[in-house]
Amino acid sequence: MLRTRVITAIVLLAVLVPITLFAPIGAFGALIGFVVVFAAWEWGRLLKLNGAGPVAYALVAGLALIISTFLGIKSTPLYQMAAIFWVLAGPYALLRKPTLAAHAWRAFLLFAGIVVFLACWHAVVDARTRGVAFVLSLLLVVWLADIGAYFAGKALGRHKLAPSISPGKTWEGAVGGWLAVIVIGALAAATGFYAPTVFTAFVEYLGWDRSFVALSVLVAFSVVGDLFESLLKRQAGVKDSSGLLPGHGGVLDRIDALLPVLPIALLMLG
Repeated sequence: MLRTRVITAIVLLAVLVPITLFAPIGAFGALIGFVVVFAAWEWGRLLKLNGAGPVAYALVAGLALIISTFLGIKSTPLYQMAAIFWVLAGPYALLRKPTLAAHAWRAFLLFAGIVVFLACWHAVVDARTRGVAFVLSLLLVVWLADIGAYFAGKALGRHKLAPSISPGKTWEGAVGGWLAVIVIGALAAATGFYAPTVFTAFVEYLGWDRSFVALSVLVAFSVVGDLFESLLKRQAGVKDSSGLLPGHGGVLDRIDALLPVLPIALLMLG
């Protein structure tokens, strides 16, 4: 299992790193578009679309990406709609745990998913236009929150965060992830390391105090995104969103925390 996981990671890095660092925006956007389309396919499967339904749903998501690009649809309204979804529907789902048997909820998620994936794609591409360091630092927020939560949870975890959804997550882990982001973010902003990054941009645009709040919001929503997908998987009765990435599960398993963080971060930066 570990060998498979490592091989998959190496292959992914061999594809993603050169394109992120050196490819023009068009090629980068196309690659992220493929990622988003596969994620949409998994979303359709988790929502239990029958037969070719998940494929059709992925094609609709892909077509929406293309149309939004050629029509020059502005990103901000998409970020706003995605933010509203995560601010309202995220906590509602985690607290009330509506089931997919509720047809109105399922239909809402099918519609909202297209908006979520569109906003995610536009946010990644917009971030890349601000620079390689900027888009990598935005991803780093989620990676640091995840890594910090893992080690803090292992060492100190006692109080379950959402035991009925993801039994392994703890409040101590969540705080550890938040501290990792705050500490590294403060160091990156203070030193201007590889600026412009999301950390330096927050300080320049919001000031130090509100940057602290902004990063805290991003960490909180990285947890919401992670738990939201875990809830969908639990209700669908599956361990992973798919087997597309051997040893790692599916695409959604890798980007669930990014789905809310990306558009909310770009929205806060104006």
